[in-house]
Amino acid sequence: MSIQPLFDLTGKVAIVTGGGNGIGRACCELLAEAGATVVVSNRTPETGEAVAQAIRDKGGKALAVACDVLDDRALEHLVERTVEEFGAIHILVNNAGGGRGGHENPFELSAEEFEAIFRLNVFSAWKLCKLVVPHMARAGYGSIVNITSMASINKSPNMSAYASSKAALNHMTANLAFDFGSMNVRINCVGPGATRTRALSTVLTPEIESRMLAHTPIHRLGEPADIAGAVLYFAAPVSEWVSGQVLFVNGGGVQTLD
Repeated sequence: MSIQPLFDLTGKVAIVTGGGNGIGRACCELLAEAGATVVVSNRTPETGEAVAQAIRDKGGKALAVACDVLDDRALEHLVERTVEEFGAIHILVNNAGGGRGGHENPFELSAEEFEAIFRLNVFSAWKLCKLVVPHMARAGYGSIVNITSMASINKSPNMSAYASSKAALNHMTANLAFDFGSMNVRINCVGPGATRTRALSTVLTPEIESRMLAHTPIHRLGEPADIAGAVLYFAAPVSEWVSGQVLFVNGGGVQTLD
């Protein structure tokens, strides 16, 4: 068996939400290196276009499409534009998401704010899955990768909305694997541990990092490329009999903010 075809995405079209920075950008770049045509979805057009241009500069194929994943019409436009430009969709990385970085005091967080985090981390992914799966079924190849978080299984203070939304994303993914499997579409989660992104930098201090590393056998924090490697595994043919799973990429340990 040759290794190369197992990771070859030549001829495949991939959408990556939140593709302008951090983990999303790393996913865009690695999928493009594997041969995929990448649609960089980002709320800020200029940021998405910069990533798409960087891919094109290296000889890859990429298109930037501005998209706020909380806007249903924007999600529809993202899918329509992709199909219009490239004729198919094979891969979706639901990377856009967020919370309040350990500042979700349950006595200060409103019900509307709690719900907004679920809309961002769960509802938007669910809606986009429904939009892309029929196109994947027609293409005869489909892989969806939802970016979850170690927070989905950790227990930490002031994280109730974000953590529970990511736990919901995990379980939604496991159930959707049954719904999509007969359509030849796989769906899995990648769960980053503490990864050096702009979001982490807003809360990371030397003291917090030291405490994190004390419980991390591979003694460093993650890099976006570490997460992108796991995404490539799920996106590529090498994982064609894997669905409904959560792969945590965390250096073998547990990193929390407390």
